[in-house]
Amino acid sequence: MSARFDCSDPAQRAAGIAEAAAVLRKGDLAVMPTDTVYGVAADAFSPAAVAGLLAAKGRGRDMPPPVLVGTMRAATALMEDLNASGKDLIEEFWPGGLTLVVRASRSLIWDLGDTKGTVAVRMPLHELALDLLKETGPLAVSSANLAGEPPATTADGAQQQLGDAVSVYLDGGPCPGEVPSTIVDVTGGVPRLLRAGVLPVERLRQVVNLIVDDDEAPG
Repeated sequence: MSARFDCSDPAQRAAGIAEAAAVLRKGDLAVMPTDTVYGVAADAFSPAAVAGLLAAKGRGRDMPPPVLVGTMRAATALMEDLNASGKDLIEEFWPGGLTLVVRASRSLIWDLGDTKGTVAVRMPLHELALDLLKETGPLAVSSANLAGEPPATTADGAQQQLGDAVSVYLDGGPCPGEVPSTIVDVTGGVPRLLRAGVLPVERLRQVVNLIVDDDEAPG
């Protein structure tokens, strides 16, 4: 049976963060709000927990989840090396709706799926999410929905789709919208847009040169 916490109530918020952190450490799943949509979270360093996350969503290892972090120190520990473009993007847009694909540190013992040596990292601009992440460390987080269904923007929507596959639901009220984070790959010489999202291409190009494939160009 899942537990749910109304995080508009300070006591429930504190209890919810503590309970979510506890179940995540055990390898179970938790749902939390972010600055884009609701996310379903697992301990990034537990292969079994990440496999459980993918199974709950009905996704395969070919779609590894991104990792959310609560601090720059946590982000830096996940990266092998970050080029100047990556640093400039982080300085401008974190915390916020930008996910960066970077080279994963070779010292990490984890299994997020078929990542080809990279990891997608983001620091969300959401106080509840950041408080949980500071408690737990990096979490593998994917949108809280079944594969092929629209991302949940409320705790109700997440619970209707994922049900008892998730141990704890943190209800932080409605999320801003159904538009996901913008994803940029900074593993090459010039950053490449992988997914259009909440950050407009024009804003990104004010900071870095950006390769935009035709199918990702805004329509």
